[in-house]
Amino acid sequence: MKNYFYGFLLIVLPFTLCATKTTENALVLQYPSPAEIWEATLPLGNGRIGMMPDGGIDSEHIVLNDITMWSGSEDTEALHPEAIHYLPEIRKLLLEGKNLEAQNMMYQHFHCGGKGSAFGQAKDTPYGCFQMLGDLHIRYSYPNNDPVNNYRRTLSLNEAVAYTCFQKGNTKYAREYFASFADDILIIRLTSNKKKGINFELTLSRPERATISVKNNVLQMEGQLNDGFNTDKGVRYLTKVQIINKGGTLLSDDSSISLDKADEAIIFISTSTDMLDKNYRVSVDKLLAKAGETPYKRLKKTHINSYHTKFDRVELNLGKQNNDLFTDERLKDFQQSNDPSFAALYFQFGRYLMISGTRENSLPLNLQGLWANTVQTPWNGDYHLNINVQMNYWPAEVCNLSELHKPLLHFTQSLVSSGAATAKTFYGAEGWVAHVITNPWHFTAPAEHASWGATNTGGAWLCQHLWDHYAFTQDNVYLQTIYPTLKGAADFFLSNMIEEPTHGWMVTAPSSSPENAFYLPGSKVPVYVCMGPTIDVEIIRELFDNVLKAAEILDIRDKTVEKIKVAKPKLPPLQISSKGYLQEWLYDYEEVDPHHRHVSHLYALYPSNRISPYKTPQLAEAARKTLERRGDGGTGWSRAWKISFWARLHDGNRAYKLVKNLLQPAIDKKTSMSGQGGGTYPNLFCAHPPFQIDGNFGGTAGIAEMLIQSQDGYIELLPALPDNWATGSFKGLCVRGGGEVNAHWKNKQVTSITIKSHANHTFKIKIPSYARTIKLNKKKFSEQKEYISLPMKKGDIAVIVIDSFSH
Repeated sequence: MKNYFYGFLLIVLPFTLCATKTTENALVLQYPSPAEIWEATLPLGNGRIGMMPDGGIDSEHIVLNDITMWSGSEDTEALHPEAIHYLPEIRKLLLEGKNLEAQNMMYQHFHCGGKGSAFGQAKDTPYGCFQMLGDLHIRYSYPNNDPVNNYRRTLSLNEAVAYTCFQKGNTKYAREYFASFADDILIIRLTSNKKKGINFELTLSRPERATISVKNNVLQMEGQLNDGFNTDKGVRYLTKVQIINKGGTLLSDDSSISLDKADEAIIFISTSTDMLDKNYRVSVDKLLAKAGETPYKRLKKTHINSYHTKFDRVELNLGKQNNDLFTDERLKDFQQSNDPSFAALYFQFGRYLMISGTRENSLPLNLQGLWANTVQTPWNGDYHLNINVQMNYWPAEVCNLSELHKPLLHFTQSLVSSGAATAKTFYGAEGWVAHVITNPWHFTAPAEHASWGATNTGGAWLCQHLWDHYAFTQDNVYLQTIYPTLKGAADFFLSNMIEEPTHGWMVTAPSSSPENAFYLPGSKVPVYVCMGPTIDVEIIRELFDNVLKAAEILDIRDKTVEKIKVAKPKLPPLQISSKGYLQEWLYDYEEVDPHHRHVSHLYALYPSNRISPYKTPQLAEAARKTLERRGDGGTGWSRAWKISFWARLHDGNRAYKLVKNLLQPAIDKKTSMSGQGGGTYPNLFCAHPPFQIDGNFGGTAGIAEMLIQSQDGYIELLPALPDNWATGSFKGLCVRGGGEVNAHWKNKQVTSITIKSHANHTFKIKIPSYARTIKLNKKKFSEQKEYISLPMKKGDIAVIVIDSFSH
């Protein structure tokens, strides 16, 4: 192995960084002590692999992750051929208003075969479970028992590097951690300002299905996860840990490696599975060898440079970052203080998590993104299609990470074959369908319990993401590739909807409004199963519209297009209850829980755009009353969704109130859950509870929605700006049509806008009412304009300067 002299400057740099104040604009999470719980550790990842160090002093625990650590396999029992025999009777009962009887029949007969998701406990079933990779433990020894001083644990969002620094007596210790974007390996560097100051023992473990060994001072862990059938087809994994030391003595036994009296150590962790890489063993060795032959300075520099290509596209300035306070203190103080920059930090943390948690050619972000600390992850860490995986990708386009949308887009298309079998087996229908839950093994059947598993618009909701990627990129070649998937989703509903008896509307049956129940008139028995819930109507109408638009752009004329034109007018309208709120069901049932966390019937407000204060003011007012009725509480992701709802209603202060609700501390001083659900953990992970990452992404998307909107055919700047974000700027947010926008504002009034076009497109910009004059590329317009249109070619840049009456 080659030896490199890393240089004195490199050794002292971490101490300098930890000992001095962070620059005022740095985006950092920082803490004065080691993490006591996993939800306080710092997440690192490169979209494929990750780690979460706790920064312990005497003993450090680092949880390791791989996005492909999935148990299970294709569930050959999921298709339940007997279910379809009961479908006619279920529909007959629904048409007669006998929902409870229809529900009971579904509970018995209309569900997947086998165990399904085993009610969230599926690690040893065919459905499977996303799991942690393993635990890395580092046990340090020090020459004396001096007390610890000047401890700081930091995650730099600007670098995607974490640091732990502290002092014992006159000796300073520093650690650096990153998941290399350039070299695809996990790296930990340990340094001290004293010669022979690095002493530790390193072990690797996993709660189950792991074999540990050491060969040539390389620690190895390997195993195979359960495929659910107890055969030899489960996912195999291999992890290797190697230490490159400067000075000292490297020792090992059967299950650990240790280093004694070294000046410096670099720990490399190389890991992979055979899910997406059949040559995973070769890959692990190649990555490990390449990293070991590369100077640390170059490893860190290329990692940061690679990360910057995505992270630096967007900036948000809401004021100077208050880096005099630790992050857990800022989180608590945010409830009472005016700290706009903390919202900007949280916004960028969401972008950091997306960049770190997913990559173009891998699996989508799951319920926990990339990070888990158990082998039985909550809810199997799977993909929930009734909002959760979709929310994970809400920031992708608007926050300038369009290529990171691709894992979900590719995954959606991969469900078509399974979804077609499900459509035929359960409904005798054409096209393809996916219900509420899915996994890497393409599970698309109704789940094991109809109360939550019967919703059949999960796949159609995913199709909204297929269309959104086109709307933001204007890529006609891409549109051609997704048209069959959109068409197939529409074919399912065209061949499966039935006519309800009161108005002759075409509706889904059976279905449900995700996880919410209602009472039938004169009854107090909760019922979930229904015909044509509002969310189904909204998703299907949007799907039909998108198929028609895609067909027009691509000049396609087929039977599906003609059928849509006939069926679309027969879809139920959005209905307003006699009490003024938007109806959640086809009939104005009484909800079992008026404050339910799901607000699915407002899908048309966000993420869709059929409800708009400008285009449909009555429906917008009904949506407002719906939100008032639901309240501002809920789980973490529910609070995040409500930010975007209020942003679409142009109520910035109410949207900001939901930002604060989302950021309520979820842990009290005794590290127990405080309050009822929701909130944010010390490391800024979102609490469902437990941890669920969708709230982080929903929060980031919601803040973007407060700053810029483009869903109504024009660009609107600061549509929901709260009072305490009166002055600020952003760079690099994206709009439909293929545009990238920068903006500055003062006293809540836009002063300048820059638009760069990434496609040939005519952008329509809403000019605020306070504008006295505008300058477009230095050309002055004094007449009042509500909108201006900018025909732009790819690469064009337009600058608009606004002089307001108050300036």
